[in-house]
Amino acid sequence: MISKLSLLTNKYVRGDYAQQFKQSLLEVLAMLACATILIVLVGIFAFIGVQGGRYFMPMSAYQITTVHTLSHAQDVQGKGTSVPDRSVQKEQIQYTLSHLSAAELASSLQQKLLIQYIAQTQEMPKITVSAADSLYQINTTSGQTLVGKFVSLQEGSKVSQSLANLVVLQSEVARLQQNLSDIQIQRLQSLHRAISELDNKQVARDTPLYQTTLAEFMLWQAHANNIIEQIGSYKINIRLDSGELLSLAINKVQDIYQPNQLSSWQSIGYILNKIVVFISDSPKQASTSGGVFPAIFGTLLMVIIMAIIVTPFGAIAAIYLHEYAPDNRLTTTIRICVSNMAAVPSVVYGVFGLGFFVYVLGGSIDSLLYSDKLPSPTFGAPGLLWASLTMGILTLPVVIVATQEGLSRVPSNLRSGAIALGATKYETIVKVVLPMASPGILTGVILAIARAAGEVAPLILVGAVKFAPTLPIDGEFPFVHLERQFMHLGVFIYDGAFHNQTESQVSSLMFASCMLLLLVVLLLNLSAILLRNKLRNKYERL
Repeated sequence: MISKLSLLTNKYVRGDYAQQFKQSLLEVLAMLACATILIVLVGIFAFIGVQGGRYFMPMSAYQITTVHTLSHAQDVQGKGTSVPDRSVQKEQIQYTLSHLSAAELASSLQQKLLIQYIAQTQEMPKITVSAADSLYQINTTSGQTLVGKFVSLQEGSKVSQSLANLVVLQSEVARLQQNLSDIQIQRLQSLHRAISELDNKQVARDTPLYQTTLAEFMLWQAHANNIIEQIGSYKINIRLDSGELLSLAINKVQDIYQPNQLSSWQSIGYILNKIVVFISDSPKQASTSGGVFPAIFGTLLMVIIMAIIVTPFGAIAAIYLHEYAPDNRLTTTIRICVSNMAAVPSVVYGVFGLGFFVYVLGGSIDSLLYSDKLPSPTFGAPGLLWASLTMGILTLPVVIVATQEGLSRVPSNLRSGAIALGATKYETIVKVVLPMASPGILTGVILAIARAAGEVAPLILVGAVKFAPTLPIDGEFPFVHLERQFMHLGVFIYDGAFHNQTESQVSSLMFASCMLLLLVVLLLNLSAILLRNKLRNKYERL
């Protein structure tokens, strides 16, 4: 009897240890999986952050000297043969800006030359890279970056060899530009409007009123042209690496400095200024410099419009499927179809939006309301409204499923209690169920926002472009132009990465844009999460 009890006890202990071992192994595997995911996420963020951060860091100025050894052949008189003449060395100088050190830049250039001359028998050129402290970097208002040696400042016929006078000239140019702006806004615009009104009223041009107004307009126009000439006479002269003397108007200079002479505080100021320009400026030089403000604005506006469209429709559909629809095969089929819609490739939604929203719906609106502008389309072309509707359909299954999950978490006794107190089913859903399910609805909206902000393929088809000349919102009536095309951060990154794969500065800009897109999605999600938690805490205490 004792031996049987001992055998059973040992068997139980062995089984208990085996169970504990399995549980411990599962915990270790779960921890390893979580650690792996965390390491991957941190690595992605760190890589994108480091690569994108290089875009804001000041670069160093270098002079690259390339020496080519050329060998000439000369015919020997009377023998029809040739003998090599003495070698001639040809020197080529180039100025450049780089985040690399002189040794790294020289090694990179040597590797490129090695690949270039690998199949040739001629001697490979010799490259010397040296830091050039006397070089200046000029960033123009058009986004162009120039590198060269400062020569002089020019004020009309006066020439100054001191760059310290640049601040004085810039203040004078700013004063002239302000005068020009005042004349254009306060004088020329009103006079141009008055002339247009006279033309609309068919007033003859030889009447005194018309001639007086026209003469005043021409007088102020001549004054404005004179100021423009004065502004153009203020120039800065730079000697480029080709030896060419470049005269650049001072009003076209955004900033100028010596990259290799920046102090720590000047470097910090440069970084902060570059970040401000990146966030607030428009893309320049074929999206290779400048900022991404239109893309930020377009992304946020599209996401907001999409959320306004998809949230009520998704919530209503989920309420019907969960609260009103009978539990039969048709309802089950609808639920399966809704769930499967989330797995449809996004480009399919883009093709649908282009075919239905743009061509069918937009074309119908143009024929009914904008027939006078045809064949030029108004709503019958890709635009912000159609992009928002397309993304709304794409994210609708996510909102429906998340809302259904939120509705299923509402305890049934709350419904029964509300009905027992005399509330109708409608009142129960609106005043009891929906407030309790609001965190689940917001969860669906969060997922929808995250997906819409990162999509590219459907947006290219229904409204997002590489560069939009105007914003969808401006001071022109009706102020919000839903028919306009817009810029989107995802499309901006895709286009820049696809067309500029070799330029290090452009690749840094794309990485910086990626980091900004992650931050935008993170801030949008964080705002929705905070609101969801606030609602959850509010209704859990009731």
